[in-house]
Amino acid sequence: MHRSRFAGIVIDSQTGDLEAAAEFWSKALGMPFRWPDGTNEGGLYRELDSRSRDLHLEVQKVDHPSRVHLDIEADDIEAEVRRLEALGAKRVQLFPRWWVMEAPTGHRFCVVRVQSPEGFTRTANVWGREEG
Repeated sequence: MHRSRFAGIVIDSQTGDLEAAAEFWSKALGMPFRWPDGTNEGGLYRELDSRSRDLHLEVQKVDHPSRVHLDIEADDIEAEVRRLEALGAKRVQLFPRWWVMEAPTGHRFCVVRVQSPEGFTRTANVWGREEG
């Protein structure tokens, strides 16, 4: 017998500026970034502080093309898209219920309507006030 669970997400970033990549994802997801505990494999990682969400998320510098897909759910899609554009993201394609966006790191991601209403109000970041 053994046990396993979803451990987290690694955002592979083909970039010469890992700090800028980590900064974008930190601000986009509302999670401060920090140096990982223990080994950092030659400075190739920045962890996003997602412990309060029982999730592990990090940005990793890689030599291959950037790849990952994640969704950001929002109760006002257009407002969230504008917020992400202010951080450097670009609109790629509009679908009937979501936007495909591209981060400054080249990653494609989606801004979608609320997928999990249970707990959304309690756990969602609140934007529109000073966003440190």
